[in-house]
Amino acid sequence: MQRRANLESIIRLDSELNQIQDLDLLLERILLEARRVVRADAGSIYVKEGEKLAIKYSQNDTLQKALPPGQKLIYSVFTIPINEKTISGYCALTQEILNVEDVYHIPAGAPFSYNAQYDKISGYKTTSMLTVPLKTAENKLLGVIQVINAKNENDEIIAFNKEDELLISHFAVNATVALQRAYMTRAMILRMIRMSELRDPKETGAHVNRVAGYAVELYDRWAYHHKIPDVERDKFRDTLKIAAMLHDVGKVAISDIILKKPARFTPEEYAIMQGHTYFGARLFDDIQSPLDVIASDIALTHHENWDGTGYPGWIDPMTLKPIKTDSNGNPLGRKGEEIPLGGRIVAIADVFDALSSRRVYKEPWDEQSVYNEIRKLSGIKFDPELVDIFFEILPNIKQIRDLYPEQAE
Repeated sequence: MQRRANLESIIRLDSELNQIQDLDLLLERILLEARRVVRADAGSIYVKEGEKLAIKYSQNDTLQKALPPGQKLIYSVFTIPINEKTISGYCALTQEILNVEDVYHIPAGAPFSYNAQYDKISGYKTTSMLTVPLKTAENKLLGVIQVINAKNENDEIIAFNKEDELLISHFAVNATVALQRAYMTRAMILRMIRMSELRDPKETGAHVNRVAGYAVELYDRWAYHHKIPDVERDKFRDTLKIAAMLHDVGKVAISDIILKKPARFTPEEYAIMQGHTYFGARLFDDIQSPLDVIASDIALTHHENWDGTGYPGWIDPMTLKPIKTDSNGNPLGRKGEEIPLGGRIVAIADVFDALSSRRVYKEPWDEQSVYNEIRKLSGIKFDPELVDIFFEILPNIKQIRDLYPEQAE
């Protein structure tokens, strides 16, 4: 009966996983559900990048419980060669499931070993480990799931059994199908980003991934403070992640002379540059899904300021006619919570990344100067609550930055 219930749960998860649009959020959810399926206390998920495995998410219930409420676990970002020397590398190399009862007592003659340094760094004792490849029907390896420390009903650490191997294998098949779809979605989005990058060198894939990653971290803590139900939070964060990546896609409509100018804009050039907000919003005018709504909002409003001094203000992005005007008939700026939440979040994420990054016309600011500027703009450019949240989750922000470094030219 329990086996049937577990399999039914996996089938149900198949439908839920296929509703997640963003690749990174899907990877995070796959790891979480894989652990639940086999009652694992911890685990990591890796994706194949060339001839290496790159860690994307790591979870640990024991370590998480020791953190303050709402705080996320911080983990090291690293890659592992795909070879026989490590457990995850061996699994990726052979594309076969690997069940180790005790990583500190691996049978003699096994080609792989366990690096106890990971446990020393984290202060966590790894014992049982089940590692499964994520491979397509065509035997193309996408990544590896590694679940750690199975627990019984008494919360005691036990070995993973044959039933666990069967369950996680079924789960991995369904998860891989969802991952293939998410990879296709990510590829289409990055093609749009590359169109922008051809026009504007600042719009790199790493930049938009960082901005979107920061945005999700900001929203997660905001949702925690506002007690947003998990279902509502998960739906919004998934849509926000993709929409945030497309925040500057309207720059495809701006002249190269302006986009690539390595100096300060003239007032006339700055006015033209501001048009990328409503050009971006226009790309999502045929509303088909919540993504279109949020992407349009973010494209249009991520340069609005909390005090109402930003742009483009209260206008119809299609006709450019003012919606709300001052006494002279000019459009009023949106201010405070008139700015959609997505726009307020991406405003901070975008400015933080711009200040922290090297550009053709500037060197990156030092870390403390960036933080001072974010604080200085609280209540002026940025939502004060979101500025406070930014500094609450600073370790998470730094981790996202490490996950998406700029590629060396």
